[in-house]
Amino acid sequence: METATATPGSALLRGFVLVLIQFDVCEEIRLDQIGQGETARTVKQPSTKQAAPAYVRYERPPLVERVEPLVLETGEQLEGEIKFYDYGVVSVVYQIPFAGDWDALVQLSARWVWDVDFASRVEPVVRRRLERSARALVKPYPRWLSEDYFIFHVREMPGNPTAAELVAADGLKIAQVVRGDRTPLSKGECSEVLQSQISYYAQDLTVIGWNAAFLYDTALGAQTAIQLLEYANSQLLEFRHYDELLTGVLDEVYDQLAERRGRFARWRLARRASDLHRVLLEIGELTEHADNAIKFLSDMFAARLYRVAAAKVGVPDYKDLVTEKLKTAEALHQDMTEQFNESRAFFLEVVVVLILLIELWAAFEPRR
Repeated sequence: METATATPGSALLRGFVLVLIQFDVCEEIRLDQIGQGETARTVKQPSTKQAAPAYVRYERPPLVERVEPLVLETGEQLEGEIKFYDYGVVSVVYQIPFAGDWDALVQLSARWVWDVDFASRVEPVVRRRLERSARALVKPYPRWLSEDYFIFHVREMPGNPTAAELVAADGLKIAQVVRGDRTPLSKGECSEVLQSQISYYAQDLTVIGWNAAFLYDTALGAQTAIQLLEYANSQLLEFRHYDELLTGVLDEVYDQLAERRGRFARWRLARRASDLHRVLLEIGELTEHADNAIKFLSDMFAARLYRVAAAKVGVPDYKDLVTEKLKTAEALHQDMTEQFNESRAFFLEVVVVLILLIELWAAFEPRR
């Protein structure tokens, strides 16, 4: 299905529009227990631009299967796949063919980015699917965090321009597509958007924004960018979850400390400190698991592309928040442990003094 047609004399662009919706559903998904359907398969390792063996690989490749098409009120029908990542993220990717001019692509971007709530439409589909595989979910969350992202992948355009020629001629339109804005952006804002462009060959281009990306590449050449954009958004989702979890843990500890004061109240700190330390270990382990889910062995372009994508969607910002809160929690744990040790030492000193007093009393008590 084509979402738009070009006006007479306009440049016809052809490609696909991808809608990525992700949910953080649990602490871990046991992929071997997910209950694979007939269309299920393991995701192939990300390709590389070079004609060489892949140097980007998943530690545990996600499981993928077809999902029912999504039909919008406009009649647009999007074909989709659902992916299960072992670190607890479920990703649904819908796509639809596109053929039209730049104005049509700009209008489509603005409508889908801002006017269509894909997450609320897709969440019931994911919940129904997971009901059949409840035993595969480790510590499911009562509330799901979600992220959506849009990829506008142009495979063909008149003249097959180079990346430099494309940016020079249509950079303003590309910026509008990435921002999902119907109104032309200023030159300064356009320059800001285009700072995130990256190319490997002369005739491929990726421009990454915080909620959408523009790709100009072949179907095979775009695979790396699409998979890394998906992975970067899943990382954002995970670090958002850890940030919320740590905020809740710290608030609870602060409230408990404020409610009970005094030397004897410190005796309860041992258990609280132990619980906090357990949470910190769990979060540290989960963070490392999610952060190392994909490896860049020697593909510098893929690693650079991922860094750009992660920076634009906000992964480093949330990762820094989590790191700072982990440091705060560690300091709080150390302080609670020291307070407990002080109380225990005081108690032992009191016991020793009492024993000495008893012994002195027994030594000097008049014998009958």
